[in-house]
Amino acid sequence: MRIKHHLLWLAFAVALMLNGCQISASTPTVPASPATALPTPTQTAASPTPTLEVTDESACPPLDADLLFQMEEIESQVTQLRGILPSESVSRSLLTPDQLRETVIHDFLGDYTQEDALQDVRLLSLLGLIEPGIDLWQLYADLFTEQVAGFYDTETDEMIVICGSGFGGVERLTYAHEYTHALQDQAYDIRDGLQYNNDACEADSERCFAIQALIEGDATLLQEQWLRTFAGDEDRSDLLEFFADFDMPVFDSAPAYIQSELTFPYFWGLNFIRTLYLDGGWAAVDTAYQNPPLSSEQILHPERYPKDPPVDLVSPNVADALSSGWEKTVHDVLGEWATRMVLDEYLPIDEASLAAEGWGGDLLLFFYQEEDDVDALVLITQWDTMRDAHEFSAAFLDYGLARYGDPERPSSTSARWMAEDGITYFERVSNQTIWIVAPDEQTLEALQKAVPLPLRTSS
Repeated sequence: MRIKHHLLWLAFAVALMLNGCQISASTPTVPASPATALPTPTQTAASPTPTLEVTDESACPPLDADLLFQMEEIESQVTQLRGILPSESVSRSLLTPDQLRETVIHDFLGDYTQEDALQDVRLLSLLGLIEPGIDLWQLYADLFTEQVAGFYDTETDEMIVICGSGFGGVERLTYAHEYTHALQDQAYDIRDGLQYNNDACEADSERCFAIQALIEGDATLLQEQWLRTFAGDEDRSDLLEFFADFDMPVFDSAPAYIQSELTFPYFWGLNFIRTLYLDGGWAAVDTAYQNPPLSSEQILHPERYPKDPPVDLVSPNVADALSSGWEKTVHDVLGEWATRMVLDEYLPIDEASLAAEGWGGDLLLFFYQEEDDVDALVLITQWDTMRDAHEFSAAFLDYGLARYGDPERPSSTSARWMAEDGITYFERVSNQTIWIVAPDEQTLEALQKAVPLPLRTSS
Protein backbone atom coordinates (compact mmCIF):
# COMPACT_ATOMS: atom_id res chain seq x y z
CA MET A 1 0.00 0.00 0.00
CA ARG A 2 2.51 2.60 1.12
CA ILE A 3 5.06 1.97 -1.53
CA LYS A 4 8.35 2.96 0.07
CA HIS A 5 9.38 2.67 3.64
CA HIS A 6 12.75 4.33 3.35
CA LEU A 7 13.05 7.44 5.48
CA LEU A 8 11.94 10.29 3.29
CA TRP A 9 13.99 13.16 4.70
CA LEU A 10 13.53 15.53 1.76
CA ALA A 11 13.45 19.29 1.50
CA PHE A 12 9.69 19.69 1.54
CA ALA A 13 9.85 18.67 5.21
CA VAL A 14 11.08 22.19 5.84
CA ALA A 15 7.97 23.68 4.28
CA LEU A 16 5.66 21.28 6.09
CA MET A 17 7.26 21.96 9.45
CA LEU A 18 7.16 25.71 8.99
CA ASN A 19 3.38 25.58 8.67
CA GLY A 20 3.37 25.16 12.43
CA CYS A 21 6.58 26.97 13.24
CA GLN A 22 6.97 30.72 12.95
CA ILE A 23 10.19 32.30 11.77
CA SER A 24 9.79 35.04 14.34
CA ALA A 25 11.68 34.20 17.52
CA SER A 26 8.97 35.82 19.64
CA THR A 27 6.32 33.27 18.68
CA PRO A 28 5.43 31.02 21.65
CA THR A 29 6.20 27.37 20.91
CA VAL A 30 7.25 24.27 22.80
CA PRO A 31 10.15 25.15 25.12
CA ALA A 32 13.52 23.84 24.11
CA SER A 33 15.39 21.43 26.32
CA PRO A 34 17.99 22.98 28.61
CA ALA A 35 21.29 23.22 26.78
CA THR A 36 23.89 20.63 27.74
CA ALA A 37 27.55 21.54 27.91
CA LEU A 38 28.98 19.80 24.87
CA PRO A 39 32.05 20.37 22.72
CA THR A 40 31.72 23.07 20.09
CA PRO A 41 33.40 22.72 16.71
CA THR A 42 36.38 24.71 18.00
CA GLN A 43 36.88 22.28 20.90
CA THR A 44 38.37 18.81 20.80
CA ALA A 45 35.59 16.29 20.33
CA ALA A 46 35.76 12.70 21.54
CA SER A 47 34.85 11.30 18.15
CA PRO A 48 37.13 11.42 15.09
CA THR A 49 36.93 14.23 12.59
CA PRO A 50 34.03 13.63 10.17
CA THR A 51 35.08 12.39 6.78
CA LEU A 52 33.83 13.89 3.55
CA GLU A 53 33.37 11.86 0.40
CA VAL A 54 33.39 13.92 -2.77
CA THR A 55 31.45 11.83 -5.28
CA ASP A 56 32.66 13.74 -8.33
CA GLU A 57 35.49 16.16 -7.68
CA SER A 58 35.07 17.81 -11.08
CA ALA A 59 31.46 18.65 -10.26
CA CYS A 60 31.63 19.11 -6.49
CA PRO A 61 34.59 20.95 -5.02
CA PRO A 62 35.50 20.00 -1.44
CA LEU A 63 33.75 21.85 1.36
CA ASP A 64 35.55 24.98 2.37
CA ALA A 65 36.53 25.47 5.99
CA ASP A 66 33.71 27.94 6.75
CA LEU A 67 30.99 25.63 5.43
CA LEU A 68 32.45 22.66 7.30
CA PHE A 69 32.55 24.73 10.49
CA GLN A 70 28.86 25.68 10.06
CA MET A 71 27.85 22.05 9.66
CA GLU A 72 29.83 20.99 12.73
CA GLU A 73 28.33 23.88 14.67
CA ILE A 74 24.78 22.82 13.74
CA GLU A 75 25.59 19.25 14.73
CA SER A 76 26.74 20.47 18.14
CA GLN A 77 23.62 22.61 18.54
CA VAL A 78 21.31 19.75 17.60
CA THR A 79 23.12 17.47 20.04
CA GLN A 80 22.59 20.00 22.81
CA LEU A 81 18.89 20.38 22.07
CA ARG A 82 18.09 16.71 21.53
CA GLY A 83 20.26 15.37 24.35
CA ILE A 84 21.60 12.38 22.40
CA LEU A 85 25.39 12.19 22.33
CA PRO A 86 26.74 10.94 18.99
CA SER A 87 28.55 7.62 19.19
CA GLU A 88 30.51 8.35 16.03
CA SER A 89 30.97 11.05 13.44
CA VAL A 90 28.76 11.16 10.37
CA SER A 91 30.28 11.25 6.90
CA ARG A 92 29.05 13.72 4.32
CA SER A 93 28.69 12.96 0.63
CA LEU A 94 28.60 15.81 -1.87
CA LEU A 95 26.35 15.46 -4.90
CA THR A 96 25.31 17.72 -7.73
CA PRO A 97 21.53 18.23 -8.16
CA ASP A 98 21.52 15.70 -11.02
CA GLN A 99 23.46 13.18 -8.98
CA LEU A 100 21.16 13.75 -6.05
CA ARG A 101 18.11 13.06 -8.21
CA GLU A 102 19.65 9.79 -9.36
CA THR A 103 20.51 8.84 -5.78
CA VAL A 104 17.05 9.64 -4.49
CA ILE A 105 15.38 7.61 -7.23
CA HIS A 106 17.75 4.71 -6.59
CA ASP A 107 17.26 4.83 -2.80
CA PHE A 108 13.51 5.37 -2.73
CA LEU A 109 12.44 3.63 -5.92
CA GLY A 110 15.29 1.19 -6.54
CA ASP A 111 13.27 -1.94 -5.73
CA TYR A 112 9.84 -0.49 -6.53
CA THR A 113 9.12 -1.60 -10.09
CA GLN A 114 6.67 -0.37 -12.66
CA GLU A 115 4.74 -3.61 -12.05
CA ASP A 116 4.54 -2.78 -8.33
CA ALA A 117 3.23 0.66 -9.21
CA LEU A 118 0.59 -0.76 -11.55
CA GLN A 119 -0.63 -3.08 -8.78
CA ASP A 120 -0.82 -0.18 -6.34
CA VAL A 121 -2.80 1.85 -8.86
CA ARG A 122 -5.31 -0.99 -9.21
CA LEU A 123 -5.72 -1.29 -5.44
CA LEU A 124 -5.83 2.43 -4.70
CA SER A 125 -8.30 3.09 -7.52
CA LEU A 126 -10.52 0.26 -6.27
CA LEU A 127 -10.48 1.99 -2.88
CA GLY A 128 -11.42 5.23 -4.62
CA LEU A 129 -8.23 7.00 -3.55
CA ILE A 130 -6.73 7.74 -6.98
CA GLU A 131 -7.89 7.67 -10.58
CA PRO A 132 -7.09 4.53 -12.59
CA GLY A 133 -4.41 4.90 -15.22
CA ILE A 134 -2.15 7.27 -13.28
CA ASP A 135 1.59 6.73 -13.76
CA LEU A 136 2.30 6.25 -10.05
CA TRP A 137 5.97 5.33 -10.43
CA GLN A 138 6.74 8.51 -12.34
CA LEU A 139 4.66 10.58 -9.94
CA TYR A 140 6.68 9.33 -6.97
CA ALA A 141 9.94 9.85 -8.87
CA ASP A 142 8.97 13.47 -9.58
CA LEU A 143 7.71 14.02 -6.02
CA PHE A 144 10.83 12.60 -4.40
CA THR A 145 13.10 14.85 -6.43
CA GLU A 146 11.11 18.08 -6.23
CA GLN A 147 12.83 20.73 -4.11
CA VAL A 148 15.34 18.28 -2.64
CA ALA A 149 17.78 19.89 -0.22
CA GLY A 150 19.54 16.74 0.97
CA PHE A 151 18.84 13.87 3.33
CA TYR A 152 20.33 11.37 5.77
CA ASP A 153 20.89 7.99 4.15
CA THR A 154 20.21 5.08 6.54
CA GLU A 155 21.75 2.66 4.03
CA THR A 156 25.18 4.32 4.13
CA ASP A 157 24.90 6.26 7.43
CA GLU A 158 25.89 9.51 5.76
CA MET A 159 24.56 12.99 5.19
CA ILE A 160 23.82 13.70 1.53
CA VAL A 161 24.56 17.35 0.76
CA ILE A 162 23.97 19.29 -2.46
CA CYS A 163 26.96 21.23 -3.68
CA GLY A 164 26.66 24.56 -5.40
CA SER A 165 23.36 25.56 -3.79
CA GLY A 166 24.77 27.66 -0.98
CA PHE A 167 24.19 27.12 2.73
CA GLY A 168 21.60 29.68 3.78
CA GLY A 169 18.68 29.48 6.16
CA VAL A 170 16.84 26.73 4.28
CA GLU A 171 19.90 24.49 3.99
CA ARG A 172 20.92 25.10 7.62
CA LEU A 173 17.42 24.31 8.89
CA THR A 174 17.30 21.18 6.74
CA TYR A 175 20.71 20.13 8.01
CA ALA A 176 19.46 20.39 11.60
CA HIS A 177 16.52 18.14 10.69
CA GLU A 178 18.69 15.57 8.90
CA TYR A 179 21.34 15.43 11.61
CA THR A 180 18.59 14.58 14.09
CA HIS A 181 17.98 11.46 12.01
CA ALA A 182 21.66 10.59 12.28
CA LEU A 183 21.44 10.79 16.08
CA GLN A 184 18.26 8.69 16.06
CA ASP A 185 19.97 6.07 13.94
CA GLN A 186 23.01 5.87 16.19
CA ALA A 187 20.90 5.68 19.34
CA TYR A 188 18.11 3.35 18.19
CA ASP A 189 19.29 1.65 14.97
CA ILE A 190 16.44 2.63 12.67
CA ARG A 191 16.74 -0.26 10.22
CA ASP A 192 17.35 -3.22 12.53
CA GLY A 193 16.54 -1.97 16.01
CA LEU A 194 13.21 -0.36 15.11
CA GLN A 195 12.68 -2.84 12.27
CA TYR A 196 12.07 0.03 9.87
CA ASN A 197 13.25 -1.67 6.71
CA ASN A 198 11.72 -2.90 3.48
CA ASP A 199 11.13 -6.51 4.54
CA ALA A 200 9.51 -5.66 7.88
CA CYS A 201 7.47 -2.85 6.40
CA GLU A 202 6.21 -4.99 3.55
CA ALA A 203 4.83 -7.36 6.17
CA ASP A 204 3.16 -4.56 8.19
CA SER A 205 3.05 -1.17 6.49
CA GLU A 206 0.76 0.28 9.18
CA ARG A 207 3.36 -0.28 11.91
CA CYS A 208 6.04 1.30 9.73
CA PHE A 209 3.81 4.26 8.95
CA ALA A 210 3.54 4.89 12.70
CA ILE A 211 7.29 4.52 13.20
CA GLN A 212 7.98 6.94 10.38
CA ALA A 213 5.71 9.44 12.13
CA LEU A 214 7.66 8.90 15.36
CA ILE A 215 10.98 9.52 13.64
CA GLU A 216 9.87 12.47 11.51
CA GLY A 217 7.87 14.08 14.30
CA ASP A 218 10.95 13.93 16.52
CA ALA A 219 13.18 15.58 13.91
CA THR A 220 10.53 18.18 13.08
CA LEU A 221 10.11 19.26 16.71
CA LEU A 222 13.88 19.47 17.08
CA GLN A 223 14.06 21.49 13.87
CA GLU A 224 11.46 23.86 15.30
CA GLN A 225 13.53 24.25 18.48
CA TRP A 226 16.71 24.86 16.50
CA LEU A 227 15.00 27.58 14.48
CA ARG A 228 13.90 29.38 17.59
CA THR A 229 17.07 28.84 19.61
CA PHE A 230 19.99 29.06 17.20
CA ALA A 231 18.83 30.53 13.88
CA GLY A 232 20.11 34.02 13.24
CA ASP A 233 18.49 37.00 11.57
CA GLU A 234 20.11 36.08 8.27
CA ASP A 235 18.65 32.56 8.49
CA ARG A 236 15.16 33.95 9.06
CA SER A 237 15.58 36.44 6.24
CA ASP A 238 16.66 33.63 3.90
CA LEU A 239 13.65 31.55 4.92
CA LEU A 240 11.21 34.39 4.38
CA GLU A 241 12.68 35.08 0.96
CA PHE A 242 12.59 31.37 0.06
CA PHE A 243 8.95 30.91 0.99
CA ALA A 244 7.89 34.09 -0.74
CA ASP A 245 8.51 32.31 -4.06
CA PHE A 246 8.20 28.70 -2.87
CA ASP A 247 6.43 26.46 -5.37
CA MET A 248 5.91 22.68 -5.54
CA PRO A 249 3.83 22.09 -8.69
CA VAL A 250 4.23 18.30 -8.68
CA PHE A 251 3.10 18.00 -5.06
CA ASP A 252 0.24 20.46 -5.61
CA SER A 253 -1.02 18.44 -8.60
CA ALA A 254 -0.80 15.05 -6.86
CA PRO A 255 -3.97 13.27 -5.68
CA ALA A 256 -5.11 14.25 -2.18
CA TYR A 257 -4.32 10.77 -0.87
CA ILE A 258 -0.70 10.95 -2.09
CA GLN A 259 -0.28 14.43 -0.61
CA SER A 260 -1.60 13.27 2.75
CA GLU A 261 0.52 10.12 2.66
CA LEU A 262 3.66 12.25 2.33
CA THR A 263 2.67 14.90 4.88
CA PHE A 264 1.27 12.57 7.56
CA PRO A 265 4.63 11.71 9.20
CA TYR A 266 5.54 15.39 9.54
CA PHE A 267 2.22 16.97 10.49
CA TRP A 268 0.67 14.22 12.62
CA GLY A 269 4.07 12.96 13.74
CA LEU A 270 4.88 16.43 15.09
CA ASN A 271 1.58 16.50 16.98
CA PHE A 272 2.29 13.06 18.45
CA ILE A 273 5.84 13.96 19.53
CA ARG A 274 4.76 17.34 20.87
CA THR A 275 2.23 15.60 23.11
CA LEU A 276 4.92 13.28 24.49
CA TYR A 277 7.37 16.16 24.90
CA LEU A 278 4.95 18.37 26.80
CA ASP A 279 4.23 15.48 29.15
CA GLY A 280 7.81 14.42 29.87
CA GLY A 281 10.35 16.24 27.72
CA TRP A 282 12.77 14.47 25.41
CA ALA A 283 12.99 11.62 27.95
CA ALA A 284 9.36 10.73 27.14
CA VAL A 285 10.20 10.78 23.42
CA ASP A 286 13.20 8.52 24.02
CA THR A 287 10.96 6.09 25.91
CA ALA A 288 8.71 5.85 22.85
CA TYR A 289 11.63 4.38 20.89
CA GLN A 290 11.73 1.51 23.39
CA ASN A 291 8.02 0.86 22.79
CA PRO A 292 7.21 2.36 19.37
CA PRO A 293 3.66 3.18 18.26
CA LEU A 294 2.01 0.42 16.25
CA SER A 295 -0.66 2.18 14.21
CA SER A 296 -1.72 5.43 12.62
CA GLU A 297 -4.52 5.42 15.23
CA GLN A 298 -1.97 5.95 18.00
CA ILE A 299 -0.36 8.78 16.03
CA LEU A 300 -3.71 10.47 15.36
CA HIS A 301 -4.75 10.02 19.01
CA PRO A 302 -1.63 10.26 21.22
CA GLU A 303 -3.78 9.66 24.31
CA ARG A 304 -4.29 6.09 23.08
CA TYR A 305 -0.57 5.37 23.02
CA PRO A 306 0.62 2.88 24.19
CA LYS A 307 -2.46 1.41 25.89
CA ASP A 308 -4.55 0.83 22.74
CA PRO A 309 -2.62 -1.44 20.33
CA PRO A 310 -4.42 -2.66 17.20
CA VAL A 311 -5.98 -6.12 17.20
CA ASP A 312 -4.71 -8.73 14.77
CA LEU A 313 -7.43 -10.47 12.79
CA VAL A 314 -6.83 -14.09 11.83
CA SER A 315 -6.83 -14.29 8.05
CA PRO A 316 -9.23 -16.80 6.50
CA ASN A 317 -8.09 -19.03 3.63
CA VAL A 318 -9.75 -16.99 0.91
CA ALA A 319 -7.57 -17.97 -2.04
CA ASP A 320 -8.75 -21.59 -2.04
CA ALA A 321 -12.37 -20.45 -2.26
CA LEU A 322 -11.78 -18.56 -5.50
CA SER A 323 -11.75 -20.12 -8.93
CA SER A 324 -8.42 -20.89 -10.55
CA GLY A 325 -6.31 -18.02 -11.80
CA TRP A 326 -6.79 -15.72 -8.84
CA GLU A 327 -3.68 -14.54 -7.02
CA LYS A 328 -3.55 -12.76 -3.66
CA THR A 329 -1.17 -9.84 -4.19
CA VAL A 330 -1.75 -7.81 -1.00
CA HIS A 331 -2.17 -8.95 2.60
CA ASP A 332 -1.91 -5.87 4.78
CA VAL A 333 -3.60 -3.46 7.18
CA LEU A 334 -5.39 -0.32 5.97
CA GLY A 335 -5.38 1.53 9.31
CA GLU A 336 -7.44 4.37 10.72
CA TRP A 337 -5.76 7.12 8.73
CA ALA A 338 -6.25 5.40 5.35
CA THR A 339 -9.81 4.45 6.32
CA ARG A 340 -10.44 8.12 6.98
CA MET A 341 -8.91 9.03 3.63
CA VAL A 342 -11.14 6.52 1.81
CA LEU A 343 -14.27 8.07 3.32
CA ASP A 344 -12.97 11.61 2.86
CA GLU A 345 -12.95 11.15 -0.93
CA TYR A 346 -16.77 11.27 -0.89
CA LEU A 347 -17.76 12.57 2.57
CA PRO A 348 -16.98 15.74 4.56
CA ILE A 349 -13.75 15.38 6.53
CA ASP A 350 -15.52 15.74 9.89
CA GLU A 351 -17.87 12.84 9.10
CA ALA A 352 -15.01 10.74 7.73
CA SER A 353 -12.84 11.37 10.79
CA LEU A 354 -15.61 10.55 13.25
CA ALA A 355 -16.55 7.36 11.39
CA ALA A 356 -12.95 6.11 11.28
CA GLU A 357 -12.12 7.06 14.86
CA GLY A 358 -13.37 3.84 16.47
CA TRP A 359 -10.97 1.72 14.38
CA GLY A 360 -9.55 -1.21 16.33
CA GLY A 361 -7.79 -3.23 13.64
CA ASP A 362 -8.37 -4.55 10.14
CA LEU A 363 -7.32 -6.98 7.45
CA LEU A 364 -6.95 -5.92 3.82
CA LEU A 365 -6.83 -8.57 1.08
CA PHE A 366 -6.44 -7.78 -2.62
CA PHE A 367 -6.67 -10.34 -5.43
CA TYR A 368 -5.86 -10.19 -9.13
CA GLN A 369 -6.96 -12.47 -11.97
CA GLU A 370 -4.67 -12.02 -14.94
CA GLU A 371 -6.69 -13.92 -17.56
CA ASP A 372 -9.71 -11.61 -17.32
CA ASP A 373 -7.69 -8.65 -15.99
CA VAL A 374 -9.98 -8.16 -12.97
CA ASP A 375 -9.50 -7.40 -9.28
CA ALA A 376 -11.21 -8.22 -6.01
CA LEU A 377 -10.94 -6.54 -2.62
CA VAL A 378 -11.85 -7.63 0.90
CA LEU A 379 -11.55 -5.32 3.92
CA ILE A 380 -12.58 -6.63 7.34
CA THR A 381 -12.47 -4.06 10.14
CA GLN A 382 -12.93 -4.55 13.85
CA TRP A 383 -14.31 -1.56 15.74
CA ASP A 384 -13.68 -0.75 19.39
CA THR A 385 -17.37 -0.77 20.31
CA MET A 386 -20.74 -1.57 18.80
CA ARG A 387 -21.41 2.16 18.65
CA ASP A 388 -18.25 2.67 16.59
CA ALA A 389 -19.35 -0.09 14.22
CA HIS A 390 -22.78 1.52 13.83
CA GLU A 391 -21.21 4.93 13.17
CA PHE A 392 -18.94 3.54 10.48
CA SER A 393 -21.80 1.59 8.90
CA ALA A 394 -23.93 4.72 8.67
CA ALA A 395 -21.04 6.67 7.18
CA PHE A 396 -20.28 3.90 4.68
CA LEU A 397 -23.87 3.92 3.46
CA ASP A 398 -23.49 7.66 2.83
CA TYR A 399 -20.18 6.90 1.11
CA GLY A 400 -21.82 4.24 -1.06
CA LEU A 401 -24.62 6.59 -2.07
CA ALA A 402 -22.13 9.27 -3.06
CA ARG A 403 -19.79 6.93 -4.94
CA TYR A 404 -22.04 4.19 -6.34
CA GLY A 405 -25.58 5.55 -6.18
CA ASP A 406 -28.64 3.85 -4.69
CA PRO A 407 -27.96 0.38 -3.24
CA GLU A 408 -29.81 -2.82 -4.13
CA ARG A 409 -31.66 -4.66 -1.37
CA PRO A 410 -30.38 -2.53 1.53
CA SER A 411 -31.07 -3.66 5.10
CA SER A 412 -30.21 -2.41 8.56
CA THR A 413 -26.89 -4.28 8.46
CA SER A 414 -25.94 -4.68 4.78
CA ALA A 415 -26.07 -3.13 1.31
CA ARG A 416 -24.83 -3.87 -2.19
CA TRP A 417 -24.27 -1.76 -5.27
CA MET A 418 -24.15 -2.90 -8.89
CA ALA A 419 -21.98 -1.24 -11.52
CA GLU A 420 -20.77 -2.06 -15.01
CA ASP A 421 -17.35 -3.09 -13.71
CA GLY A 422 -18.50 -5.11 -10.70
CA ILE A 423 -20.33 -5.39 -7.39
CA THR A 424 -19.71 -3.68 -4.06
CA TYR A 425 -20.98 -5.36 -0.91
CA PHE A 426 -20.99 -4.09 2.69
CA GLU A 427 -22.12 -5.79 5.87
CA ARG A 428 -21.88 -5.30 9.64
CA VAL A 429 -21.80 -8.28 12.00
CA SER A 430 -21.47 -7.39 15.67
CA ASN A 431 -18.53 -4.97 15.95
CA GLN A 432 -16.93 -6.03 12.64
CA THR A 433 -17.64 -4.81 9.13
CA ILE A 434 -16.73 -6.26 5.75
CA TRP A 435 -16.36 -4.45 2.45
CA ILE A 436 -16.07 -6.58 -0.68
CA VAL A 437 -15.50 -5.40 -4.24
CA ALA A 438 -15.84 -8.20 -6.81
CA PRO A 439 -16.08 -8.30 -10.61
CA ASP A 440 -19.07 -10.68 -10.70
CA GLU A 441 -21.63 -12.60 -8.62
CA GLN A 442 -19.63 -15.83 -8.58
CA THR A 443 -16.56 -14.15 -7.10
CA LEU A 444 -18.66 -12.20 -4.60
CA GLU A 445 -20.39 -15.35 -3.35
CA ALA A 446 -17.06 -17.17 -3.03
CA LEU A 447 -15.58 -14.33 -0.97
CA GLN A 448 -18.64 -14.10 1.26
CA LYS A 449 -18.50 -17.83 2.03
CA ALA A 450 -14.75 -17.72 2.64
CA VAL A 451 -14.94 -14.88 5.18
CA PRO A 452 -17.46 -15.71 7.90
CA LEU A 453 -17.86 -12.85 10.37
CA PRO A 454 -16.91 -12.19 13.00
CA LEU A 455 -13.29 -13.14 12.38
CA ARG A 456 -11.20 -14.41 15.27
CA THR A 457 -8.45 -12.25 16.70
CA SER A 458 -4.99 -13.58 17.53
CA SER A 459 -3.98 -13.39 21.17
